[in-house]
Amino acid sequence: MKTVIMAGGRGTRIASINSEVPKPMIPLAGKPVLEYEIEALRRQGLTDILLIVGYLGDAIRDYFGDGSNISPITEESFGVNIEYFVEDKPLGTAGALFALKDKLTEDFLLLNGDIIFDIDFDRFIKAHKSKNGLATIITHPNNHPYDSGIIIADENGKVLNWLHKEDPRKWYRNRVNAGVHILSPKIMDKFAFGEGEKIDLDRQILKPLIADGELYIYDTPEYIKDMGTPDRFYLIENDIKSGRVVQKNLRHKQKAVFLDRDGTINKYVGFLRNIDEFELLPGVSEAVRKINESGYLAIVVTNQPVIARGEVTYDELNEIHNKMETLLGEDGAYLDAIYFCPHHPDSGFEGEIRELKTNCECRKPKPGMLIKAAEDYNIDLSASFMVGDGDNDITAGNAAGCKSILLSDDKSIDYGQVSISPSLLDFVNKYL
Repeated sequence: MKTVIMAGGRGTRIASINSEVPKPMIPLAGKPVLEYEIEALRRQGLTDILLIVGYLGDAIRDYFGDGSNISPITEESFGVNIEYFVEDKPLGTAGALFALKDKLTEDFLLLNGDIIFDIDFDRFIKAHKSKNGLATIITHPNNHPYDSGIIIADENGKVLNWLHKEDPRKWYRNRVNAGVHILSPKIMDKFAFGEGEKIDLDRQILKPLIADGELYIYDTPEYIKDMGTPDRFYLIENDIKSGRVVQKNLRHKQKAVFLDRDGTINKYVGFLRNIDEFELLPGVSEAVRKINESGYLAIVVTNQPVIARGEVTYDELNEIHNKMETLLGEDGAYLDAIYFCPHHPDSGFEGEIRELKTNCECRKPKPGMLIKAAEDYNIDLSASFMVGDGDNDITAGNAAGCKSILLSDDKSIDYGQVSISPSLLDFVNKYL
């Protein structure tokens, strides 16, 4: 699959770091951003690369050449085949694609040139092909969703709406466009833009695909960050040096902190039916933020029998979870995934949903949700934690092979090998 990298940015927001080279050539931990991208692609056999260059583009061409140049950093060949398209004038984030129409005859990867990433591209490509859409974009949670564009999709990944940062929103799932895309060449036939026209990829290409159901997401917790501001630049540099960037690739085993919801993340009110009753517990945002920073995945696993009881609809539960993600995001924290069990084994109640009244494998104390998450995200359960405030959480964690943590102030409780912490923040400070 051909990879197109948009490497023509000027980098005005990060000029204080380095204004003498184009943005993709700013060195991070001694090596240009673009070199990290090319290395990550080459490791997975993606060696057919087309670079769109503009501002100070000669610096990029001199450094990489046709891909056979020797890297002055690693002293090895870049090991890829590189072509160039030079923008004589700025064409926006998609204008060059229409000038390259004859070269883009099959589905292709399209990447921003200012991001550091390490992604299992095989998973991404497989997901794209399974949807048969014209475009698939990678989405992920971040620690500043309140000033980011938010992508809203259904349970199958079909995009339903795209909220730009200036658009009003209340409760929303923390899912942000990561700047990594797979596009079909049919897009160039769908839109009647002229060669040389300045085009915005998000607003003029991707967002219009929503109406016809042709845009999908691939959601992943893998490492993808843009270095467009000085704060993010230094954060990413530290992540490179620590090895976190490579480790987050789902080809490698992950570690997770599985979190119960009620009584662990939010105030326990019995069966939570009303979104107005959802309230984060003190210290939870700080705890989740520290989980994020530790490299562990933060994954909620929660029994929600209110669905089977007919007291809360799926849409209402999703909105409650959107509130949870919004409140955490406002404090710079995020969840990598949420799993819930809608079942309940006991029947005979008015208004219940009979098909959900079943003795399932996902309801805690069974470990089904943890095992499903482990399959989805390549998680080493033996290196992970299950944290909750009840017997069901502990039993499920033990059954899955996790280290189980009971949240309780009662020092007299005897759970054998199970550790006890008074709060989620206390657990994080002690164990991570």
